[in-house]
Amino acid sequence: MISIYNLNKYFQVFQALKSISVDFEQGKVYALIGPNGSGKTTLIKCISGLVIPTSGRILLDNEDIIGTWKYRQKIGYMPQIGKYPDNLTIGQLFSMMKDIRSGDALMDESLYYGFRLDKLSEKRMHTLSGGTRQKVSAALAFLFNPPVLILDEPTAGLDPIASEILKEKISHEKQNGKLIIITSHIMNDLDELSTDMLYLYEGRLVYKNSIAAIKGETGEDRLGRAVMKMLINQNYEV
Repeated sequence: MISIYNLNKYFQVFQALKSISVDFEQGKVYALIGPNGSGKTTLIKCISGLVIPTSGRILLDNEDIIGTWKYRQKIGYMPQIGKYPDNLTIGQLFSMMKDIRSGDALMDESLYYGFRLDKLSEKRMHTLSGGTRQKVSAALAFLFNPPVLILDEPTAGLDPIASEILKEKISHEKQNGKLIIITSHIMNDLDELSTDMLYLYEGRLVYKNSIAAIKGETGEDRLGRAVMKMLINQNYEV
């Protein structure tokens, strides 16, 4: 569903992505792993159109996304830190987004109500805790029922109940055949949710395989331990 060919991204003299080529298939959940500064967020921002790559191609449903914007309707993006107009209330923010995308059919408000954001609709964004902002970001990412979901540290800052609600939603959407890409440092979440894993190191894609395969290769039954053994064996940073 998403194909990336020889993707490079420079920020002045710093090269954040180095010749990334990878395919993401519909119906799978990809864990995007790597140390801080490895290029994970840059990669997902290139896919979502928030960062323009220096060179290379990104295809979604066999159409090049560079220089266009309509493909973004197929992507739900949850940033690690959501930034919203301070004086808008939660209710106003969701109403504004619905008005902007008024042509979209069959909205998915399950997280909006699951997180009880309807009970907080009069609260202004600048008054919200970090965890409540995360709930808003998650509910917005799923709101328009997109076939692709990109979630950057989705459970960070969520309370245990909210985290379980979100993980159940991700599992449900996987069963519905959506393509989901998750970056997280919480290995237990990735182990529970993901079908495949990619590891970035210093801007390069150095490993890609199924979760079952990496566990089989390393003889470990937990993803965290399997990744650690793989990195030690290949002399990459843990």
